[in-house]
Amino acid sequence: MLFAYTISCVEITDITATTVDVPLRELDETLGIGPYVTNHGQVESMERVLVRVDTDEGLTGWGEMRVFLSPRATEAIIEDGIGPLVIGQSPFETERLRRQVFIEYTNIELFFAAVETACWDIVGQAVGKPVYELLGGWSAPEQTTARNRDAADAEPAAEQEIEFAFCLGILPPEESRVKAREALDAGFSVLKTKAGQNWKQDVERIRAMHDEVDGELEFRLDPNQGWTVDQAIRVGAALEDSGIYLQYMEQPIRTNAHQQLSNLTSRLRQPIAPNEDTYIPHNLRSLIEAGAMDIAVLDLTPAGGIGGLRQQAAIVEDAGIPFTHHCAFDLGIRTAVILHAAHGIPGFSLPPDTTYYAWEGDVIESPFEVTNGRIRVPDEPGLGIDVDQDAVERFQI
Repeated sequence: MLFAYTISCVEITDITATTVDVPLRELDETLGIGPYVTNHGQVESMERVLVRVDTDEGLTGWGEMRVFLSPRATEAIIEDGIGPLVIGQSPFETERLRRQVFIEYTNIELFFAAVETACWDIVGQAVGKPVYELLGGWSAPEQTTARNRDAADAEPAAEQEIEFAFCLGILPPEESRVKAREALDAGFSVLKTKAGQNWKQDVERIRAMHDEVDGELEFRLDPNQGWTVDQAIRVGAALEDSGIYLQYMEQPIRTNAHQQLSNLTSRLRQPIAPNEDTYIPHNLRSLIEAGAMDIAVLDLTPAGGIGGLRQQAAIVEDAGIPFTHHCAFDLGIRTAVILHAAHGIPGFSLPPDTTYYAWEGDVIESPFEVTNGRIRVPDEPGLGIDVDQDAVERFQI
């Protein structure tokens, strides 16, 4: 009866968005990665939009996303676009809200995702349960191997930890060596590096890092659509000739070229893993039908939140395709969401990406600890995090 009362009575009363800018630790620091160079530019700090959802029962939930175009534009879409559509409604009805929000000419799910995760946070608090329990998959650990890869030898506490992949920008081969050693010494087993500016140097960097760690790290290579088909084939073949088999090659060519991706999957023994392609509605089924995807790199933000991610996970799991979760320079709020999702949605079989180890600061009161490449899933109600308002003010732009 209490649960029914909670559902019927809690209403969303306000939605606010605040942008912060948090710097990355510099490259000369251990596990520092700034400036983080990609095929499209470089990052020394990252603007993140923090979304707060308040209710008439005094419960507050949080979400987080990257800036779209500008802080003012992102905040306006959330507060002035989504706010009027959901204020006065129940945060328990996340799926109905996700399906009803609509703004013409805009993929509004991208912006609604942060509101949706805040609603999950509120629901968990209202019923006194962590979000991962509400998702149901945590009770089937054999189906969630991202957190159970070494279950036979793991300590009991490790059952509620998620393994992550270390992320690194484009660096010269010798500098990449140093960071690969740092990642291995810190307990990571997978390193993802950006690529795409010079495919020959991309090959040399992977060779240098592989040599430095004596093959003890697996590698992911992500050019962010930066190669042509023939370049991707050359990269994959050159690494194979060196005895290096990537965990996957992420979105090597442009999006919406599914037949070309299919050709890559048939010509290379390096697994192909679309990422940006999965941001486009209904592309997952097209990729599966075309045989253009060995691994899926999903992201809950373009999916519309936890509910959308769970829907995508079911599609690729049903197709027998392994999947993991993308990193967008996530602070503590979105990192918490990813932890709950990877722990609570069955099928995550590869470590999600993260750059969490490289932040100069965070906006939550008790920042996560990255130990041996793993982060413990919070077990407090909701997302299990409290936002540090002083930190928000310090980093706010």
